[in-house]
Amino acid sequence: MMDFITNNILRNPPMLLGIIAAIGLLLQKKKIADVIKGSLLASFGMVILEQGTGMLVGAIAPINGAFQSLSGSVKSEGLNDVTFTTTYGGAIGMAMFIALVIHLLIARFTPIKTIFLTGHMLWWFPFIFVAAGVEGGLRGGALIAFAAISSALYWSIMPWILRKYVSAVTNDDSFTLGHPSGCLTLISGFVASKVGNKEKSCEDLKLPAGLSFFREISISGGIVIFIMFLLVGIFIPGAFAKTNENIVIYAIKQGFMFGAGLIVMLQGVRMLINQIIPAFKGISEKVVPNAIPAFDCPILFNYKPNAVLIGFLTAMITSTVIILLCNYFNIFNILLIPLVITSFFECGTAAVIGEGQGGLKGALVGTSVASIFMVCLVGISACVFSSTIQNWILIFGGNDLSLFGVIGKFIASIFGGF
Repeated sequence: MMDFITNNILRNPPMLLGIIAAIGLLLQKKKIADVIKGSLLASFGMVILEQGTGMLVGAIAPINGAFQSLSGSVKSEGLNDVTFTTTYGGAIGMAMFIALVIHLLIARFTPIKTIFLTGHMLWWFPFIFVAAGVEGGLRGGALIAFAAISSALYWSIMPWILRKYVSAVTNDDSFTLGHPSGCLTLISGFVASKVGNKEKSCEDLKLPAGLSFFREISISGGIVIFIMFLLVGIFIPGAFAKTNENIVIYAIKQGFMFGAGLIVMLQGVRMLINQIIPAFKGISEKVVPNAIPAFDCPILFNYKPNAVLIGFLTAMITSTVIILLCNYFNIFNILLIPLVITSFFECGTAAVIGEGQGGLKGALVGTSVASIFMVCLVGISACVFSSTIQNWILIFGGNDLSLFGVIGKFIASIFGGF
């Protein structure tokens, strides 16, 4: 039964959010037709958001692959999420289930009133903390307890801390951010508040009439990805040889996919907000008083679309320069690859938060500082997870998964010898 709930509900965001919407509407004593409509539309919105996100990842993933081939990086046995999950999947699932119970108890009985609703991150945080525990020498029940408590504390505390930063962007305190971009957004927001100017917003950028199409994020984003693929194809010969396509045509297709993915993702965000926020009132009034939901980072992209693109570009340029320097001087004794996915999702979010605290300048400076921190995090965490998930963290790290994984390894090592 626990495996069924974990695999088919907790790790299935459309199902999870549809059920939550239905519970919330039932608690508000809505008509059965409204319950069915609201829960299905919430599920549909999540499906659309996931499909859009998948298109974005699919559009930029080949760039990651090109840099991996350049660095000679290969997935060794025991150094990726698949082989690690094969061994420790049961512990991760158990930790996830226990963590959710603790998380809900924290929301019900403490002043920290957040409910973490980013479905896939309900899996990846126990995954990270189990890996950290293994690296620290924990096994059995101690490993599960450590991962469960650590995950529950993260799901509860980080979104609660981020509330005021999210509210500054959205002018709405009915939801918060539930995503591993937390530490990068806090850095960006703090720096932006010191150096920026809220009066000069990214969204107020003036463009000549002939270039007004750049204000549409799907078009400007698609053009940026097109240029990135062209540059990678030119400077890394054979990077996309497996496609058997002309590099220009291939770059155009990837740009199309990225732009369309943004459109699809943002439509899913709108549908999800329109359905889950009203439905969640029932839960916050009847089950967990005053609780607010914590959502995935794309929930913020519609508020400051220019900031997302500015953050992505700033992070890619800054972090790639830092990565080249780190590799040249062998600072981490391991080859790092450009963090394309983290630069878009996490640093795009950091730029949105930076914009909310300090306008255009805040987004630029805040994201630049955050992206330097991102490279340091991925380098340190890759060393920490050297015997478990090193290759996975090199691609998806540089964020809270890295930071709290490192902290978790340190804590676990204290108790690992007992």
